[in-house]
Amino acid sequence: MAESRLTTKGRTTVPAEVRKALGVKPGTRLVWHVMPDGKVLVRAKSSLLLELAGTVESPVKGVTRT
Repeated sequence: MAESRLTTKGRTTVPAEVRKALGVKPGTRLVWHVMPDGKVLVRAKSSLLLELAGTVESPVKGVTRT
């Protein structure tokens, strides 16, 4: 289990093993959800659609836009 400490300014460091498991890097935004039972869910915010442009190769070759 990973652990971190909260500063007086409300800051914390995400432990290295958690960063690695989430695949996050500096600048990644984290989204925090407080569940009704008091548990906290933290997830890495998804990339913007425009950031994903060109990351997937088309299965059909030679297609041009008109």
